[in-house]
Amino acid sequence: MKIITVEEHFESATVTNRIIGLTEKLPQAKLSPEMKHYMATTLPSDALMQDVTDYRLPFMDAHHIDMQILSYGNASPQNLAPHDAIELCQIANNQLAAVVRQYPKRFRALAVLPVGDPIAAAAELERAVVTLDFKGVLLKGNYNNQFFDNPRFFPIFEMAARLDVPVYFHPSFVPSDVSRHYYASSEWSDVITGIFSSAGYGWHMDIGIQVIRMILSGIFDKLPTLKLISGHWGEMVPLFLERLDDELNAHVHLKNAVSDYYRNNVYVTPSGMLTQPQLSFLLEEMGANHILYSLDYPYKQPTKSESFLQTKGLSESQRHAIAHGNAEQLFHLS
Repeated sequence: MKIITVEEHFESATVTNRIIGLTEKLPQAKLSPEMKHYMATTLPSDALMQDVTDYRLPFMDAHHIDMQILSYGNASPQNLAPHDAIELCQIANNQLAAVVRQYPKRFRALAVLPVGDPIAAAAELERAVVTLDFKGVLLKGNYNNQFFDNPRFFPIFEMAARLDVPVYFHPSFVPSDVSRHYYASSEWSDVITGIFSSAGYGWHMDIGIQVIRMILSGIFDKLPTLKLISGHWGEMVPLFLERLDDELNAHVHLKNAVSDYYRNNVYVTPSGMLTQPQLSFLLEEMGANHILYSLDYPYKQPTKSESFLQTKGLSESQRHAIAHGNAEQLFHLS
């Protein structure tokens, strides 16, 4: 069975080294020494993030993964100030395109954009898709504590809709005041606060709210063909679709129900959370045609990546749709 995974991360040594010189502008620079130590000892090494041939391809071959859709990981220039981000995003996309050219049957790519300048970001997305043959864009977190439903970012989504490529919303660090209010306590360490506010729970809620805000902003009435992708089984939003309808539909001025936009315009992926209850729920709530497969490599390297697709209860047509068919259609893969 053909397998395409769509949230797999890569970093460029050139871009990472340039970002190191700008660390005071990165969210990580605000972390406590304890949390920085935790991240340094638990996250994948630079060698693994920047690798293609020594680790990545052998992992793919061992788990029968035919293709990865690559996007930048934590060392992303997206949220730098525009005067730094514009050039670095161009370099990052060029270097990612070189990887795809080297292995055109194994990799495709999602662009990184200098979102602090939405006009420049839209232009870079057009260049990445038209010139570099990228298949979409990945946006991490928010920019300068602004969610992407802010009208200033509309040119990015307008361009994505015009090019017919999806926008993948990926979590990132939540604002420090939010982290302190919801996730910090004198009863536990900064490491627990850091995990609780990020991969443990916080950034999933944050990016789920981002997707709901996009719907409530009316963007899908303006851009009905726009497609979003939400990882980690939809960042908890699918669990609340009926509740959102009950509480919001009568008060928002939208053409359709909140859940209709979600089911029609949003695709979900597991992001390496290969868990049966969530898959079963999403099949019931969304249908197999809006589920893509992803492992979140190399942050996650699950050993059951192939066997999970053999989960009991999946029909053969559902299995093939999730494993590769939906990705081929959404990303226009030949």
